[in-house]
Amino acid sequence: MEQNRREFLKASGLVAGSVILNPFTGYGYNSAVGETIRVALIGCGGRGTGAAAQALSTKQNVQIVAMADAFKDRLDESYKNLTAKKYKNAAGTVVDIKTKVDVPEDRKFVGFDAFKKAIALKDVDVVILATPPGFRPSHFEEAVKNNKHIFMEKPVATDAPGIRKVLAIAEEAKKKKLNVVVGLQRRYQANYLESIKRIHDGALGDIVGGQVYWVGSSPWMKERQPNQTEMEYQMRNWYYFNWLCGDHINEQHVHNIDVANWVKNAYPTQIQGTGGREVRTGKQYGEIFDHHTLDLVYADGTTISSQCRQFEGTWNKVDEAFVGTKGRIDSFDGKKTVLKDYKGGVIYAHDDKGDINPYQVEHDELFAAVAKSEYKFWDAERAAKSTMTAIMGRMATYSGKLIKWDEALNSDINLFPDKLAWDANPKLMPGPDGLYPVAVPGKTVVI
Repeated sequence: MEQNRREFLKASGLVAGSVILNPFTGYGYNSAVGETIRVALIGCGGRGTGAAAQALSTKQNVQIVAMADAFKDRLDESYKNLTAKKYKNAAGTVVDIKTKVDVPEDRKFVGFDAFKKAIALKDVDVVILATPPGFRPSHFEEAVKNNKHIFMEKPVATDAPGIRKVLAIAEEAKKKKLNVVVGLQRRYQANYLESIKRIHDGALGDIVGGQVYWVGSSPWMKERQPNQTEMEYQMRNWYYFNWLCGDHINEQHVHNIDVANWVKNAYPTQIQGTGGREVRTGKQYGEIFDHHTLDLVYADGTTISSQCRQFEGTWNKVDEAFVGTKGRIDSFDGKKTVLKDYKGGVIYAHDDKGDINPYQVEHDELFAAVAKSEYKFWDAERAAKSTMTAIMGRMATYSGKLIKWDEALNSDINLFPDKLAWDANPKLMPGPDGLYPVAVPGKTVVI
Protein backbone atom coordinates (compact mmCIF):
# COMPACT_ATOMS: atom_id res chain seq x y z
CA MET A 1 0.00 0.00 0.00
CA GLU A 2 2.77 2.46 1.01
CA GLN A 3 4.74 1.54 -2.11
CA ASN A 4 1.74 2.25 -4.36
CA ARG A 5 1.16 5.58 -2.63
CA ARG A 6 4.77 6.65 -3.12
CA GLU A 7 4.72 5.56 -6.77
CA PHE A 8 1.68 7.77 -7.28
CA LEU A 9 3.36 10.68 -5.53
CA LYS A 10 6.49 10.24 -7.61
CA ALA A 11 4.44 10.30 -10.78
CA SER A 12 2.64 13.44 -9.68
CA GLY A 13 5.85 15.19 -8.56
CA LEU A 14 4.81 15.28 -4.89
CA VAL A 15 7.15 12.78 -3.27
CA ALA A 16 6.65 12.75 0.47
CA GLY A 17 9.62 14.27 2.24
CA SER A 18 11.09 15.87 -0.89
CA VAL A 19 11.55 19.52 -1.69
CA ILE A 20 9.67 20.70 -4.76
CA LEU A 21 10.90 24.09 -5.91
CA ASN A 22 9.04 26.54 -8.08
CA PRO A 23 11.78 27.83 -10.41
CA PHE A 24 10.15 31.24 -10.55
CA THR A 25 9.38 31.90 -6.88
CA GLY A 26 12.06 29.71 -5.31
CA TYR A 27 9.64 28.68 -2.57
CA GLY A 28 10.09 25.21 -1.10
CA TYR A 29 7.19 22.91 -0.25
CA ASN A 30 8.01 20.07 2.08
CA SER A 31 6.38 17.00 3.53
CA ALA A 32 3.55 17.39 5.98
CA VAL A 33 3.80 16.31 9.62
CA GLY A 34 3.95 12.54 9.83
CA GLU A 35 5.75 11.99 6.53
CA THR A 36 9.34 10.79 6.46
CA ILE A 37 12.03 13.46 6.38
CA ARG A 38 15.19 12.00 4.86
CA VAL A 39 18.62 13.16 5.97
CA ALA A 40 22.15 12.92 4.58
CA LEU A 41 24.98 13.13 7.11
CA ILE A 42 28.08 14.89 5.74
CA GLY A 43 30.98 14.46 8.16
CA CYS A 44 30.85 11.39 10.38
CA GLY A 45 33.01 12.38 13.34
CA GLY A 46 31.77 12.68 16.89
CA ARG A 47 29.85 15.91 16.35
CA GLY A 48 28.28 14.70 13.12
CA THR A 49 27.21 11.44 14.75
CA GLY A 50 25.77 13.38 17.68
CA ALA A 51 23.88 15.74 15.39
CA ALA A 52 22.46 12.79 13.45
CA ALA A 53 21.28 11.18 16.69
CA GLN A 54 19.61 14.42 17.73
CA ALA A 55 17.86 14.67 14.35
CA LEU A 56 16.59 11.12 14.84
CA SER A 57 15.40 12.01 18.36
CA THR A 58 12.93 14.67 17.19
CA LYS A 59 9.16 14.11 17.14
CA GLN A 60 9.14 13.90 13.34
CA ASN A 61 9.55 10.73 11.33
CA VAL A 62 13.21 11.20 10.40
CA GLN A 63 15.56 8.75 8.68
CA ILE A 64 19.27 8.88 7.95
CA VAL A 65 19.45 7.62 4.37
CA ALA A 66 22.98 8.61 3.29
CA MET A 67 26.38 9.19 4.87
CA ALA A 68 29.55 10.80 3.54
CA ASP A 69 33.05 11.31 4.90
CA ALA A 70 36.57 11.67 3.58
CA PHE A 71 37.60 8.61 5.61
CA LYS A 72 35.92 5.20 5.44
CA ASP A 73 36.86 4.29 9.00
CA ARG A 74 35.12 7.40 10.34
CA LEU A 75 31.98 6.62 8.36
CA ASP A 76 32.00 3.00 9.50
CA GLU A 77 32.44 4.00 13.15
CA SER A 78 29.59 6.50 12.92
CA TYR A 79 27.30 3.96 11.29
CA LYS A 80 28.16 1.43 13.99
CA ASN A 81 27.33 3.92 16.74
CA LEU A 82 24.07 5.04 15.14
CA THR A 83 22.91 1.48 14.65
CA ALA A 84 24.00 0.24 18.08
CA LYS A 85 21.38 -1.28 20.35
CA LYS A 86 21.17 2.00 22.27
CA TYR A 87 22.72 5.41 21.67
CA LYS A 88 23.48 7.97 24.37
CA ASN A 89 23.04 11.46 22.96
CA ALA A 90 24.63 14.77 24.04
CA ALA A 91 21.90 15.32 26.63
CA GLY A 92 22.82 12.01 28.26
CA THR A 93 19.54 10.43 27.14
CA VAL A 94 19.66 6.85 25.92
CA VAL A 95 17.64 6.53 22.73
CA ASP A 96 16.90 3.66 20.36
CA ILE A 97 17.42 5.06 16.87
CA LYS A 98 18.84 2.12 14.96
CA THR A 99 15.55 1.49 13.13
CA LYS A 100 15.74 5.04 11.74
CA VAL A 101 19.08 4.48 9.99
CA ASP A 102 18.61 3.14 6.47
CA VAL A 103 21.99 3.50 4.78
CA PRO A 104 22.89 0.62 2.45
CA GLU A 105 26.41 0.38 1.08
CA ASP A 106 25.52 2.26 -2.11
CA ARG A 107 24.53 5.28 0.01
CA LYS A 108 27.81 5.39 1.92
CA PHE A 109 30.16 7.75 0.12
CA VAL A 110 33.87 8.16 0.85
CA GLY A 111 36.42 10.67 -0.42
CA PHE A 112 36.79 14.37 -1.05
CA ASP A 113 33.79 14.41 -3.41
CA ALA A 114 31.60 12.21 -1.20
CA PHE A 115 29.53 15.18 -0.05
CA LYS A 116 28.38 15.93 -3.59
CA LYS A 117 27.11 12.40 -4.12
CA ALA A 118 25.14 12.35 -0.87
CA ILE A 119 23.68 15.84 -1.27
CA ALA A 120 22.64 15.16 -4.87
CA LEU A 121 20.32 12.30 -3.90
CA LYS A 122 16.83 13.38 -4.92
CA ASP A 123 14.98 11.97 -1.92
CA VAL A 124 17.21 13.75 0.62
CA ASP A 125 15.39 16.67 2.26
CA VAL A 126 17.85 17.81 4.94
CA VAL A 127 21.63 17.68 5.11
CA ILE A 128 23.75 17.78 8.24
CA LEU A 129 27.10 19.45 7.55
CA ALA A 130 29.58 18.49 10.26
CA THR A 131 32.98 18.20 8.60
CA PRO A 132 35.90 20.37 9.76
CA PRO A 133 34.85 23.99 9.17
CA GLY A 134 37.25 24.67 6.32
CA PHE A 135 34.93 22.62 4.11
CA ARG A 136 31.76 24.36 5.27
CA PRO A 137 31.51 27.06 2.55
CA SER A 138 31.69 24.60 -0.36
CA HIS A 139 29.39 22.08 1.33
CA PHE A 140 26.87 24.81 2.18
CA GLU A 141 26.99 25.98 -1.42
CA GLU A 142 26.31 22.47 -2.71
CA ALA A 143 23.39 21.96 -0.31
CA VAL A 144 21.68 25.20 -1.29
CA LYS A 145 22.27 24.51 -4.99
CA ASN A 146 20.46 21.21 -4.50
CA ASN A 147 17.58 22.85 -2.55
CA LYS A 148 18.16 21.10 0.75
CA HIS A 149 17.30 22.31 4.23
CA ILE A 150 20.44 22.47 6.34
CA PHE A 151 21.86 21.94 9.77
CA MET A 152 25.51 22.99 9.78
CA GLU A 153 27.95 23.11 12.62
CA LYS A 154 29.82 26.20 13.66
CA PRO A 155 32.10 27.85 12.72
CA VAL A 156 31.09 28.29 9.11
CA ALA A 157 34.48 29.13 7.56
CA THR A 158 38.16 29.63 8.39
CA ASP A 159 39.08 32.65 6.26
CA ALA A 160 37.53 35.78 4.77
CA PRO A 161 36.94 34.36 1.25
CA GLY A 162 35.02 31.52 2.89
CA ILE A 163 32.92 33.98 4.89
CA ARG A 164 32.07 35.97 1.78
CA LYS A 165 30.93 32.76 0.07
CA VAL A 166 28.75 31.78 3.03
CA LEU A 167 27.15 35.24 3.12
CA ALA A 168 26.37 35.06 -0.60
CA ILE A 169 24.95 31.53 -0.35
CA ALA A 170 22.89 32.58 2.68
CA GLU A 171 21.11 35.06 0.45
CA GLU A 172 20.34 32.28 -2.02
CA ALA A 173 18.99 30.13 0.81
CA LYS A 174 16.66 32.97 1.82
CA LYS A 175 15.37 33.33 -1.72
CA LYS A 176 14.68 29.60 -1.89
CA LYS A 177 13.01 29.59 1.56
CA LEU A 178 15.43 26.96 2.83
CA ASN A 179 15.74 26.56 6.57
CA VAL A 180 19.32 26.84 7.84
CA VAL A 181 20.20 26.13 11.47
CA VAL A 182 23.78 26.62 12.68
CA GLY A 183 25.17 24.87 15.76
CA LEU A 184 25.65 27.96 17.90
CA GLN A 185 23.40 26.23 20.40
CA ARG A 186 23.30 29.08 22.92
CA ARG A 187 20.88 30.73 20.47
CA TYR A 188 18.50 27.85 21.33
CA GLN A 189 19.22 27.70 25.08
CA ALA A 190 16.43 28.91 27.38
CA ASN A 191 18.51 30.87 29.91
CA TYR A 192 20.28 32.78 27.12
CA LEU A 193 17.06 33.43 25.21
CA GLU A 194 15.16 34.68 28.24
CA SER A 195 18.01 36.77 29.65
CA ILE A 196 19.11 38.38 26.39
CA LYS A 197 15.49 39.19 25.49
CA ARG A 198 15.32 41.21 28.71
CA ILE A 199 18.68 42.83 28.02
CA HIS A 200 17.43 43.91 24.59
CA ASP A 201 14.28 45.24 26.25
CA GLY A 202 16.46 47.52 28.40
CA ALA A 203 16.59 45.65 31.72
CA LEU A 204 20.30 46.47 32.15
CA GLY A 205 20.22 49.78 30.31
CA ASP A 206 22.91 50.31 27.68
CA ILE A 207 25.57 47.56 27.61
CA VAL A 208 28.89 49.34 28.17
CA GLY A 209 31.29 46.44 28.80
CA GLY A 210 31.70 42.73 29.29
CA GLN A 211 33.92 39.66 29.26
CA VAL A 212 33.64 36.44 27.26
CA TYR A 213 35.73 33.35 28.01
CA TRP A 214 36.64 29.95 26.65
CA VAL A 215 39.42 29.10 29.05
CA GLY A 216 40.11 25.38 29.28
CA SER A 217 42.46 22.53 28.52
CA SER A 218 43.75 21.15 25.23
CA PRO A 219 41.52 18.87 23.13
CA TRP A 220 42.48 15.67 21.36
CA MET A 221 45.62 15.35 19.27
CA LYS A 222 46.48 12.58 16.79
CA GLU A 223 50.07 11.47 16.27
CA ARG A 224 51.45 11.12 12.77
CA GLN A 225 51.21 7.53 11.49
CA PRO A 226 53.69 5.71 9.22
CA ASN A 227 53.15 6.25 5.49
CA GLN A 228 50.63 9.07 5.97
CA THR A 229 50.73 11.74 3.32
CA GLU A 230 50.82 15.32 4.56
CA MET A 231 47.26 15.83 3.41
CA GLU A 232 46.00 12.85 5.38
CA TYR A 233 47.95 13.83 8.48
CA GLN A 234 46.52 17.34 8.49
CA MET A 235 43.02 16.04 7.80
CA ARG A 236 43.25 13.55 10.67
CA ASN A 237 44.73 16.20 12.99
CA TRP A 238 42.52 18.98 11.63
CA TYR A 239 42.12 20.92 14.87
CA TYR A 240 45.70 22.22 14.63
CA PHE A 241 45.67 23.60 11.07
CA ASN A 242 44.01 26.87 10.14
CA TRP A 243 42.71 25.89 6.70
CA LEU A 244 40.65 23.23 8.45
CA CYS A 245 39.96 24.69 11.90
CA GLY A 246 40.78 28.39 11.93
CA ASP A 247 42.51 28.09 15.34
CA HIS A 248 40.64 27.39 18.59
CA ILE A 249 39.54 31.02 18.78
CA ASN A 250 37.41 30.17 15.76
CA GLU A 251 36.52 26.54 16.45
CA GLN A 252 35.39 26.97 20.08
CA HIS A 253 35.54 30.58 21.27
CA VAL A 254 33.17 31.58 18.45
CA HIS A 255 30.37 30.48 20.82
CA ASN A 256 31.23 33.16 23.37
CA ILE A 257 32.05 35.78 20.76
CA ASP A 258 28.64 35.14 19.21
CA VAL A 259 27.02 35.84 22.60
CA ALA A 260 28.83 39.18 22.79
CA ASN A 261 27.56 40.09 19.33
CA TRP A 262 24.06 38.90 20.25
CA VAL A 263 23.95 40.96 23.45
CA LYS A 264 25.26 44.04 21.63
CA ASN A 265 23.06 43.29 18.61
CA ALA A 266 26.07 44.35 16.54
CA TYR A 267 29.50 43.24 15.33
CA PRO A 268 32.86 44.78 16.27
CA THR A 269 34.18 47.51 14.04
CA GLN A 270 37.75 46.79 15.15
CA ILE A 271 39.74 44.30 17.22
CA GLN A 272 43.22 44.29 18.73
CA GLY A 273 44.85 41.68 20.90
CA THR A 274 47.74 39.42 21.70
CA GLY A 275 48.39 35.70 21.65
CA GLY A 276 50.98 33.02 21.08
CA ARG A 277 52.25 29.51 21.84
CA GLU A 278 53.30 29.40 25.47
CA VAL A 279 52.98 25.77 26.56
CA ARG A 280 51.85 23.90 23.46
CA THR A 281 54.87 24.27 21.19
CA GLY A 282 55.57 20.82 19.73
CA LYS A 283 55.35 19.94 16.06
CA GLN A 284 52.32 17.76 16.74
CA TYR A 285 50.32 20.93 17.45
CA GLY A 286 50.56 22.29 13.93
CA GLU A 287 50.41 26.06 13.64
CA ILE A 288 47.72 27.28 16.03
CA PHE A 289 48.23 29.43 19.12
CA ASP A 290 47.40 28.18 22.60
CA HIS A 291 46.11 31.56 23.89
CA HIS A 292 44.40 34.69 22.58
CA THR A 293 43.31 37.83 24.46
CA LEU A 294 41.29 40.47 22.62
CA ASP A 295 39.44 43.76 22.86
CA LEU A 296 36.28 43.67 20.72
CA VAL A 297 35.37 47.29 20.01
CA TYR A 298 31.86 48.14 18.77
CA ALA A 299 30.66 51.21 16.88
CA ASP A 300 29.30 52.88 20.04
CA GLY A 301 32.70 52.59 21.73
CA THR A 302 31.82 49.60 23.92
CA THR A 303 34.74 47.24 24.49
CA ILE A 304 34.11 43.58 25.29
CA SER A 305 37.13 41.68 26.59
CA SER A 306 37.66 38.23 25.07
CA GLN A 307 39.93 35.48 26.33
CA CYS A 308 40.54 31.94 25.16
CA ARG A 309 43.41 29.66 26.08
CA GLN A 310 44.24 25.99 26.37
CA PHE A 311 46.63 25.43 29.27
CA GLU A 312 46.57 22.27 31.35
CA GLY A 313 46.20 22.60 35.12
CA THR A 314 44.95 26.20 35.14
CA TRP A 315 41.75 28.07 36.00
CA ASN A 316 38.89 27.17 33.63
CA LYS A 317 35.90 29.24 32.57
CA VAL A 318 33.50 29.01 29.64
CA ASP A 319 30.97 31.81 30.19
CA GLU A 320 30.05 35.41 29.51
CA ALA A 321 29.36 38.50 31.66
CA PHE A 322 28.08 41.97 30.76
CA VAL A 323 27.78 45.37 32.43
CA GLY A 324 25.02 47.87 31.64
CA THR A 325 24.15 51.35 32.84
CA LYS A 326 21.35 49.95 35.05
CA GLY A 327 22.73 46.56 36.07
CA ARG A 328 24.81 43.53 35.20
CA ILE A 329 24.83 39.80 34.50
CA ASP A 330 27.81 37.89 35.85
CA SER A 331 27.15 34.41 34.45
CA PHE A 332 24.95 32.42 32.09
CA ASP A 333 25.63 29.23 34.02
CA GLY A 334 22.23 27.58 34.54
CA LYS A 335 20.54 28.67 37.76
CA LYS A 336 23.25 31.31 38.23
CA THR A 337 21.80 33.28 35.30
CA VAL A 338 20.69 36.38 37.20
CA LEU A 339 20.22 39.97 36.03
CA LYS A 340 20.90 42.35 38.92
CA ASP A 341 20.63 46.08 39.47
CA TYR A 342 23.33 48.03 41.29
CA LYS A 343 21.40 48.10 44.55
CA GLY A 344 21.51 44.32 44.81
CA GLY A 345 18.01 43.78 43.49
CA VAL A 346 17.22 40.86 41.20
CA ILE A 347 15.76 41.94 37.85
CA TYR A 348 15.44 38.41 36.50
CA ALA A 349 16.59 35.00 37.72
CA HIS A 350 16.35 32.02 35.42
CA ASP A 351 15.28 28.65 36.78
CA ASP A 352 16.69 26.02 34.44
CA LYS A 353 14.45 23.26 35.80
CA GLY A 354 12.77 21.62 32.83
CA ASP A 355 15.00 23.27 30.22
CA ILE A 356 15.67 21.09 27.19
CA ASN A 357 19.23 20.48 26.05
CA PRO A 358 19.87 23.16 23.40
CA TYR A 359 21.69 20.71 21.11
CA GLN A 360 18.37 18.87 20.88
CA VAL A 361 16.29 22.05 20.60
CA GLU A 362 18.18 23.05 17.44
CA HIS A 363 16.99 19.90 15.71
CA ASP A 364 13.52 19.93 17.26
CA GLU A 365 12.86 23.36 15.79
CA LEU A 366 14.46 22.66 12.42
CA PHE A 367 12.60 19.43 11.75
CA ALA A 368 9.31 20.82 13.03
CA ALA A 369 9.64 23.68 10.53
CA VAL A 370 10.52 21.31 7.67
CA ALA A 371 7.55 19.07 8.50
CA LYS A 372 5.14 22.04 8.56
CA SER A 373 6.55 23.65 5.40
CA GLU A 374 7.55 26.68 7.45
CA TYR A 375 10.47 28.98 6.80
CA LYS A 376 11.76 30.50 10.02
CA PHE A 377 15.55 30.33 10.27
CA TRP A 378 18.23 32.74 9.12
CA ASP A 379 21.16 31.49 11.19
CA ALA A 380 23.67 31.47 8.33
CA GLU A 381 24.18 35.23 8.09
CA ARG A 382 24.62 35.91 11.79
CA ALA A 383 26.79 32.78 12.20
CA ALA A 384 28.98 33.95 9.31
CA LYS A 385 29.43 37.37 10.91
CA SER A 386 30.28 35.91 14.32
CA THR A 387 32.70 33.52 12.63
CA MET A 388 34.21 36.54 10.88
CA THR A 389 34.59 38.19 14.28
CA ALA A 390 36.59 35.18 15.50
CA ILE A 391 38.71 35.23 12.34
CA MET A 392 39.34 38.96 12.92
CA GLY A 393 40.52 38.07 16.40
CA ARG A 394 42.97 35.56 14.95
CA MET A 395 44.16 38.18 12.48
CA ALA A 396 44.76 40.58 15.36
CA THR A 397 46.73 38.15 17.52
CA TYR A 398 48.72 36.70 14.64
CA SER A 399 49.74 40.11 13.31
CA GLY A 400 49.76 42.24 16.44
CA LYS A 401 47.86 44.87 14.45
CA LEU A 402 44.59 46.71 14.96
CA ILE A 403 42.19 44.98 12.57
CA LYS A 404 39.11 46.72 11.18
CA TRP A 405 35.97 44.91 10.05
CA ASP A 406 35.87 46.01 6.41
CA GLU A 407 39.53 45.32 5.70
CA ALA A 408 39.32 41.93 7.38
CA LEU A 409 36.19 40.88 5.51
CA ASN A 410 37.74 41.93 2.21
CA SER A 411 41.00 40.03 2.76
CA ASP A 412 41.96 37.85 -0.19
CA ILE A 413 44.17 35.48 1.83
CA ASN A 414 42.75 32.04 1.08
CA LEU A 415 43.95 29.23 3.34
CA PHE A 416 42.36 26.39 1.39
CA PRO A 417 44.60 24.04 -0.66
CA ASP A 418 44.76 24.58 -4.40
CA LYS A 419 44.03 20.88 -4.89
CA LEU A 420 42.26 18.31 -2.74
CA ALA A 421 43.86 14.90 -3.16
CA TRP A 422 45.62 12.52 -0.79
CA ASP A 423 48.91 13.04 -2.60
CA ALA A 424 48.52 16.83 -2.89
CA ASN A 425 50.22 19.18 -0.44
CA PRO A 426 48.35 21.72 1.69
CA LYS A 427 49.66 25.29 1.54
CA LEU A 428 51.29 24.96 4.97
CA MET A 429 54.09 22.38 5.10
CA PRO A 430 56.51 21.40 7.89
CA GLY A 431 60.17 22.34 7.78
CA PRO A 432 63.08 19.86 7.87
CA ASP A 433 62.76 19.71 11.67
CA GLY A 434 59.07 18.78 11.41
CA LEU A 435 57.93 22.09 12.84
CA TYR A 436 55.30 24.15 11.03
CA PRO A 437 55.68 27.89 10.38
CA VAL A 438 53.90 29.81 13.14
CA ALA A 439 52.60 33.37 13.07
CA VAL A 440 54.93 36.02 14.53
CA PRO A 441 53.19 39.21 15.73
CA GLY A 442 54.70 42.25 14.06
CA LYS A 443 55.81 40.22 11.04
CA THR A 444 52.92 38.02 9.92
CA VAL A 445 50.69 39.45 7.19
CA VAL A 446 47.00 38.60 7.62
CA ILE A 447 45.25 40.92 5.15
